[in-house]
Amino acid sequence: MDTGAVQQLQEIADLVRGTLDGNAVGLYLHGSSVLGGLRPASDLDVLLVCRRSLDERERRALLGGLLGISGSADGARPVELTAVVGAEVRPWQYPPTCDFQYGEWLRAEYAAGMLPGPEPMPDLAVLLTTVLTGDRPLAGPPPAEVLAPVPPADLLRASAAGTAGLLDDLEGDTRNVLLTLARIWSTLATGRIRTKDAAADWALARLPEEHRPVLAHARRLYLDRRYAEESWSPALRARVRPHADRVLAEIDRLTP
Repeated sequence: MDTGAVQQLQEIADLVRGTLDGNAVGLYLHGSSVLGGLRPASDLDVLLVCRRSLDERERRALLGGLLGISGSADGARPVELTAVVGAEVRPWQYPPTCDFQYGEWLRAEYAAGMLPGPEPMPDLAVLLTTVLTGDRPLAGPPPAEVLAPVPPADLLRASAAGTAGLLDDLEGDTRNVLLTLARIWSTLATGRIRTKDAAADWALARLPEEHRPVLAHARRLYLDRRYAEESWSPALRARVRPHADRVLAEIDRLTP
């Protein structure tokens, strides 16, 4: 992990410690950091486990701090921080509830006054599974001491639920949507959560020839390029939606 990312994670840990006082149980890495290593455009994905739901002061302080840490003009990585209440995920229940989520894609909404609050989030099943698999605490006890394992059936349900709304972002966030679809397909078929590039490799081996170039290009972008360096030729762009439709058909076939 690069020095800048390590510094950002320390700033996040300091923010949580200073903002939540005794409410924080643990802080855990997930996502690319634990699955296969950070790539040029990877977020820093962090799970915060709390003793109780955040109050308004804690939400505002956490949001304000993260706006300063995440994705700034000096090259800092985007941060995605998700908070859960320990008693709401152990014992396990589906769908789980997210108590707070910060994501850089919502910066404009935060600036307009949106304050993240509790809401059901099926995707937490995938996130928590990655936290448990990665076993990378930034603060607090090992994740297995505070999180319940996610039943395989709920992992598959959550993976399938992750397709909702993805096509709305296909034009503006092409590489991530295509790689996410490949990961969902891979997880539904095998029960494993792969890195985005490994999920793309898995899908490429199973796609007809005409649908491979789009995903292969998305994989290369993920491994080597920041978002500002991303480009799609007109010929590839024309193949994006047919490719996505083909993968969605595979996902629908496997959805429980």
